[in-house]
Amino acid sequence: MIALDDTDRAILRALVADAGQGAGAIGRALGLSQPAAWRRIRRLEEAGIIKGRRVVLDAAALGFGVTVFLGIKLAARGRVGLEDFERAATAIPEVQVVQHVLGLFDYRMRVVARDIADFERVLRRRIMTLPGIGEVEANVLMSEERRPGPLG
Repeated sequence: MIALDDTDRAILRALVADAGQGAGAIGRALGLSQPAAWRRIRRLEEAGIIKGRRVVLDAAALGFGVTVFLGIKLAARGRVGLEDFERAATAIPEVQVVQHVLGLFDYRMRVVARDIADFERVLRRRIMTLPGIGEVEANVLMSEERRPGPLG
């Protein structure tokens, strides 16, 4: 792990706010030259602190107005390989995230659907037919606030 200074943290905050901006724009905003900003960004990437950049799509604008978080307990952990469950779950287009967790559930999923009726179809036809599926608890997302995380 590398030591981060205030400029590194400012660069990370700028990239979290808009990952598409280049080193020149970041440098101008922080009082750095473009090459200095680029070198710092590159160092953060090489250290694994920046793992990549993503495009964030607006699910509602694409017609997916419902997001549901599922807690899933597998019926018989010994009978079904976790890899089989994960492979089948990630093949469902509406499933955005599959997380293997420790605690009350074995897995958590983030699922998008056009509306509640569409979610019910996905749940019945796709999720409830996954190998080893046991109990499922659904929580419908009402609102979400994204935070940049612990950048100090």
